[in-house]
Amino acid sequence: MHILVVHNRYQQAGGEDVVFAAEVDLLRRYGHTVTELVFDNREIPERPAPIDAARLALGTVWSRKGAARVRAAIREHRPEVVHFHNTFPLVSPAAYYAARAERVAVVQTLHNYRLICPGSLLYRDDHICHDCVGRVVPWPGVVHGCYRESRAQTAPVAAMLAVHRLAGTWRNLVDRYIALSQVARDQFVAGGLPEERIVVKPNFVDLDPPDRSSPGEFYLFAGRLAVEKGVDTLLRAWTEHGRPEPLHIVGDGPLARQVEAAAQASPSIRSLGRLDRTAVLEQMRQARALIFPSVWYEGFPMILVEALASGLPVIASRLGAAAEVIEDGVTGLHVTAGSAADLAAKVDWLSRHPDAGEEMGRAARRVYEAKYTSAQNYEQLMAIYEAACARSRRTHA
Repeated sequence: MHILVVHNRYQQAGGEDVVFAAEVDLLRRYGHTVTELVFDNREIPERPAPIDAARLALGTVWSRKGAARVRAAIREHRPEVVHFHNTFPLVSPAAYYAARAERVAVVQTLHNYRLICPGSLLYRDDHICHDCVGRVVPWPGVVHGCYRESRAQTAPVAAMLAVHRLAGTWRNLVDRYIALSQVARDQFVAGGLPEERIVVKPNFVDLDPPDRSSPGEFYLFAGRLAVEKGVDTLLRAWTEHGRPEPLHIVGDGPLARQVEAAAQASPSIRSLGRLDRTAVLEQMRQARALIFPSVWYEGFPMILVEALASGLPVIASRLGAAAEVIEDGVTGLHVTAGSAADLAAKVDWLSRHPDAGEEMGRAARRVYEAKYTSAQNYEQLMAIYEAACARSRRTHA
């Protein structure tokens, strides 16, 4: 099979970019011809001139340039499937129409909640938010400035969602959607996407089990230092509840200064800043548990799969994909999202029961091997492509 994979890279690389690259590599390893078409948000000026800002806003709704590039790539390479990862903002949903005009099947991975939430997170003002879910015009997102805390920048996103909902783009032009968890699928169904065409396929990693000869030396957080990631909850578990265990915090983001201040005030906390993937995996090898205190509906964090593959138990919020991936008492422990007291209590329990932690780590590796390897993911992905091609053929018959 020949697949055209389209992705709009973010200005700061993240999990979506990692998944895009991993799936391209996976398909090539299994002998498929894969053409990559990449757009890059780093091409957008940080402070665009008014005319450029207006063009970007219009292009968010309908990008002629994005659609033309996709159509040209289809005509040159003749794929059976066009698999979109991120289309925001340089590709736009106009590219679906280009693929349909060329009679090619369309698959869209739903890495975040952009199609039902202008801010893409279902989270604002420190709480989970469903105000725009199911609305034809997601005006609450504009009122609250949910994209980049700006009403002006949110308005084009809301317009894109409204225009394409009214035009039937989401319902008619995509042959298969890939949701990363059942929780995410439920949200998209509630938001009006066609339930029969949303398939759950998690992310995957290829990792050999590391040598873990001890219960681990410290607790680890690795991720973006942001409110929705539960960083404040993490810090309060140590600073307000007096946890003496060593805590390593890896990452960068808006709360970096808060983390640095906590590290300076507490001898138990170390702030390691941004590390590359190899260094993060080495931290996992030495850690006692990964802490995942997120307070929003995560899509499918790669860090969770890497922890399972590393044989590392996870203390995770009882929320979203984390509650699906991590089984309480088996591969880790669940905590109430946002509760520093509960998190501190679970850290205390795991510290006092190292044998239970080691068994959870072994169970984590078994779960990884049963669900999240590249071989299993490949079979799931091919089934999705075949179903998309079958629908596309029926549509054009």
